[in-house]
Formats: sequence, structure tokens, C-alpha cells
Amino acid sequence: MAEANGNGASNPTPQINTLSQYVKDFSFENPNAPKSLGPQERGPNISIQVNVNAQQLTESDFEVLLKLEGSAGEGAGVLFKFELDYCGVFRLLNIPQEQTHPVVMIECPRLLFPFARQIIAEAVRNGGFPPLYLDPIDFGALYMQRMSEIQQQNQNPASVPTA
Repeated sequence: MAEANGNGASNPTPQINTLSQYVKDFSFENPNAPKSLGPQERGPNISIQVNVNAQQLTESDFEVLLKLEGSAGEGAGVLFKFELDYCGVFRLLNIPQEQTHPVVMIECPRLLFPFARQIIAEAVRNGGFPPLYLDPIDFGALYMQRMSEIQQQNQNPASVPTA
């Protein structure tokens, strides 16, 4: 699957292989049932947090963790809460070193997201509510935002008070 360029050298095709996917941790809470299952005066405030972490397992293998946390309602009026740690092990082949981090933090969670989304939708439905279908997430924009935050922190280190 290598392509030859004009001087006879080959350029191997970059590959991302999914070796496994799994639920590492999952929690769904319906703390006010059955009272919360009745008609609501208004739609609940839904809050979602997304986080991506990764760890290198071997030279080419990475475990990527997609963490999704959310809730509907606030305070004593919480309808439901969930926390999902959904992971995948990915093998990256023929990807230049400088592109490995973006691929792991953008493309790998993008591949995991539809499966995590379905787990959450089914859990919310099984909790007695209409399924919660999360909107697609732009992992590229999240990555760029995080890299910008890190760059700003590095440019503006916290000042250390002197005595």
C-alpha cells in the first residue's frame, strides 16, 4: 500500500487502526425518580462537559479516553446525571511524529464519539426520559482551544511573590 514518488522512494500511507473500544467507567443517576418522570413545567437545563485524554502504550499504540459528563436540571431539581469514560486503543502507522498528537487528540475521539453518544442516549431512555442525542463535537476546535490556552499559560507564567 505504499506509493512511489518520482525518485523511487516510497511514501507509506498513514493509518489509524482501532484495536479495541470499551466502556472504562459509566454511571447514570436518576435521583428523584419517580417524581422526576412526570410532566415538567419547562425543559430542563442540560449541561455537558467533554474531555479527552490519551496515554501512549507502545511506540505506535495509544489509549484514548473520551470523558462525557452531563446532567439535566439543577440542584434539588436534577432529573438525571451521567458520567461516561469511553476508551479506544488505536495503532498509528506511518504518521509523522509532529502530527501524532493532533491525530490522537482529534481523530481518535472523533471515531469514538458515535459509540459514546449511543450509550448515553440509551441510558437516558432506559432511565425513563426521551433519549438524549448529543450534538456532534468539533474535536479539532476543542484541540485548538486547548493548545491556545496552554500557549497563553506558557507566555504568562504566574508571578512568584518575593519576600
